[in-house]
Amino acid sequence: MPLPKALAGRLALPVVGAPMFIVSSPALVIAQCKAGILGCFPSLNARPEEELARWIAQIRATLADDPKAAPFGVNLIVNKANRRLAHDTEICIRAEVPLVITSLQAPGEIVAGVHGYGGLVFHDVTTLRHAEKAAEHGVDGLILVCAGAGGHAGTLSPFALLAEVRRFFPGTILLAGAIADGRAVLAAQAMGADLAYIGTRFIATAEANASAAYKQMLVDCAAKHVVYTPHFTGVSGNYLGPSIERAGIELSAVAAAAPGGSYRSSADKPAAWRDIWSAGQGVGSIDDVPNVGELVARLTKEYRAAAADLAKAMRSFPSPAL
Repeated sequence: MPLPKALAGRLALPVVGAPMFIVSSPALVIAQCKAGILGCFPSLNARPEEELARWIAQIRATLADDPKAAPFGVNLIVNKANRRLAHDTEICIRAEVPLVITSLQAPGEIVAGVHGYGGLVFHDVTTLRHAEKAAEHGVDGLILVCAGAGGHAGTLSPFALLAEVRRFFPGTILLAGAIADGRAVLAAQAMGADLAYIGTRFIATAEANASAAYKQMLVDCAAKHVVYTPHFTGVSGNYLGPSIERAGIELSAVAAAAPGGSYRSSADKPAAWRDIWSAGQGVGSIDDVPNVGELVARLTKEYRAAAADLAKAMRSFPSPAL
């Protein structure tokens, strides 16, 4: 479907930079937006909570002088365990954040509040049922977090989940899972998605708030190094196996973990996300750590080259005469 009016003509490439815990900061978001893609950050990255309003103001002020800059978004974790949810929601609505991305539970009243000032709400989903529930709440877009995505990824093939969601959902669909180059961005569109949702590839950029060791590990690793386990948070996610071993944890124990998990970080134990590093299966396409502008320019070049190759391939299969 066409992009929402708020995004139409505002993106240089059909890409949203996924909000990543710890990694996404104003520096990364600003660089993404200036490069022409929609940058986002989790509200929980702004600590203490008073920082959230300042982060939003900083991003907005920096982008105000750039007419080519893309919009930005903030990710809200919709869960009773998130004690900041009411505060962060109020700040986002008061600041009229262009895009609010909701995760976990259906967004409920958040949709009405954001729609009240003309903002957009996209919701993360990993299953068809999650997609149906979010659609019932009137979200503008669904982010399909499919097999191979970094962090808390689903297990469904993008071919399966996207096709089933598109049957009932007329809104914007974003596809996540192992998208790390421009060819994959075009492939997402060819499958029926409106936008590609990219996380892992942007960790390995100069502006990302990740350690040099984390970025180098992304360069050094391939899909075979990604471990899918519920061991660390109770919810299955994709992590870099070498980071698990680096933290002194046996991969055999992680592989045997049951859903729900029993791992608890502490002062003397490695912490999930901080010490156990997330990555999607597209990590094998990462060979360097450029700045965001260079990376987006490369993605754009790859995207256009892939489109030309696809057009050429399609000419080999002409439509039959009517």
